[in-house]
Amino acid sequence: MVEQGDAAPLLRWAEGPAVSVPQDPALQAGGWARGGGGGGRVAAEAPRRREPGEPAPPEVLLQPGRLELGDVEEDQVVAVFVVTFDPRSGNMVEWCLPQDVDLEGVEFKSMASGSHKVQSDFIYFRKGPFFGLACFANMPVESELERGARMKSVGILSPSYTLLYRYMHFLENQVRHQLEMPGHYSHLAAFYEDKKGVLHAGPGRGGSLPPVYWLPSIHRYMYPEMKITHPAGCMSQFIKFFGEQILVLWKFALLRKRILIFSPPPVGVVCYRVYCCCCLANVSLPGIGGTIPESKPFFYVNVADIESLEVELSYVACTTEKIFEEKRELYDVYVDNQNVKTHHDHLQPLLKINSADREKYRRLNEQRQMLLYSQEVEGDYNPCEEDLFVL
Repeated sequence: MVEQGDAAPLLRWAEGPAVSVPQDPALQAGGWARGGGGGGRVAAEAPRRREPGEPAPPEVLLQPGRLELGDVEEDQVVAVFVVTFDPRSGNMVEWCLPQDVDLEGVEFKSMASGSHKVQSDFIYFRKGPFFGLACFANMPVESELERGARMKSVGILSPSYTLLYRYMHFLENQVRHQLEMPGHYSHLAAFYEDKKGVLHAGPGRGGSLPPVYWLPSIHRYMYPEMKITHPAGCMSQFIKFFGEQILVLWKFALLRKRILIFSPPPVGVVCYRVYCCCCLANVSLPGIGGTIPESKPFFYVNVADIESLEVELSYVACTTEKIFEEKRELYDVYVDNQNVKTHHDHLQPLLKINSADREKYRRLNEQRQMLLYSQEVEGDYNPCEEDLFVL
């Protein structure tokens, strides 16, 4: 049984391109009953030339794999949306800003398969070059038209998944508001106007979208920023949940294998396991550097993502759809609860836990217990993930 601490916000470091707030924003009105793609683009703005002596504006991760200490992360919300379940039409986007943003498929990513079995949940996912966070809620209603239940999700898109946790509380409140007062979007419109960002157009790119920079491959740059934003600590609960199997996951993560985690809803805590699994692989490898693929967190995926996963060489994702287990060509490692398995014969030896693995886990668990004890004694102590590096 996973403790409540598994619902901790993600560790904080930035991997995305810089974003700035646009000038002279105009409030946009909401649109109704959208089912998906609009093919819209996010406007790009060239950076202004800085005068001599003028301090540089705060930006995040100007180069892949590098994080300058003291950088301030700016708001990067590029879309906000409401998804509802219609008993006749299924999942649909009922409102969004901006109105021309491409949200095709987001109605299924932000409301996971099987969500009708739970009262509330949160979901991290990937949508093209962006990452999303949606909060889901299910409220019983006395309505034959709605078949006794009203289900909605309120979500946002951003180039950086490490910033999404900031808006968790707001999204939770808004999804309850949408259930109780459907059709009232003024708070969401004001939120988007306040938080929306414009992606910078780099040299030679014009107005094209910048690439997504994944986790830095050299951990000495990001280590000072590695702070747990929840007192319980998601990595500590990740270690406790998997036990010695974390050493098996660690080996597969270092090898950049395609790792798929299955779990029935709620899926929020499983998204955290995806993130923590990527953290296991986020170490520098002497002599290799950036030539190996990064461990990419895809977070929640469904059958609509099959084509995307077919071309990926390395990823970590989670799903609530059991049919993925039969599609072996999509993954190298399949995780069901604490059971880690692979269908590749050459990877079978890595499933065995040897004496050296057990010793590493013993040391890792001792440090985890010491960090939890320090947290309890000091109250507001936020432990860093130093225990990862004893691996």
